[in-house]
Amino acid sequence: MQVEEVNVFIDKLIELAIAEDIGDGDHSSLACIPPHERGTAQLMMKQEGIVAGVALAERIYRRLDPTATVQLLIADGTQVGYGDIVFRVEATVHTLLQAERIVLNIMQRMSGIATQTNAYVQRCAGTKARVLDTRKTTPGMRVLDKMAVAIGGGMNHRMGLFDMIMLKDNHIDFAGGVEPAIRRAQHYLAQTGRSLPIEVETRSLDDVQTVLRVGGVQRIMLDNFSVADTRRAVELIGGRIPTESSGGITLDTIRDYAECGVDFISVGAITHQIRSLDMNLKKI
Repeated sequence: MQVEEVNVFIDKLIELAIAEDIGDGDHSSLACIPPHERGTAQLMMKQEGIVAGVALAERIYRRLDPTATVQLLIADGTQVGYGDIVFRVEATVHTLLQAERIVLNIMQRMSGIATQTNAYVQRCAGTKARVLDTRKTTPGMRVLDKMAVAIGGGMNHRMGLFDMIMLKDNHIDFAGGVEPAIRRAQHYLAQTGRSLPIEVETRSLDDVQTVLRVGGVQRIMLDNFSVADTRRAVELIGGRIPTESSGGITLDTIRDYAECGVDFISVGAITHQIRSLDMNLKKI
């Protein structure tokens, strides 16, 4: 996905968040705060971790109030602790109150993902394995989830079904096996004139041998392999095709897989089993 397309998604998400939360007006603020009154607020961390979503917060404030002034004190991707002040913002009080929950919801989730991702990345330190995300994301928020993964030191896999051919177990079973699935994918690309990488999920060493024999793929996924079988598969492949371990890999086991010599390790938990990072936005 190109930068322009990402920006379009983000703008649409911000508009949706505003419509969802503000609707026909922030009547609490309208009832007790003069519309032109200005104020200042700051975002303070209440938990340690990797902060993410700072740049997006500034974008939200400027969308609600083009005259807003945001002083960024801590950048995305920084390790933070309790009491750290991430930014200060000066704007109309209505803007500060309307943006509060939107900014917190986005930043708390993104920071949780970045923190979780970084924990997995640190476990792989000193190996060549890169931690990948998956499509196990919150519908409509995938762009932000994947941004948070990158901020936490991880690497984005495909954005969706449109930017890679990934032949998973169901594709293979419906197609009648590994070989026919690969050959049909190759024929499809030739027919349509598309240039997309092909990744094939393998469930056994026999599957790996089939992929090597057929050829013409750009990555082999070793799905739910034991550590021992992963090591055998990596030796069998011999660096001819990049490898990816996947399937139930945890913080406790990721190091063992990384040390097998795989190129990538995909972990769904970094986006779908996270704890948001605690923070608040208060008047100063």
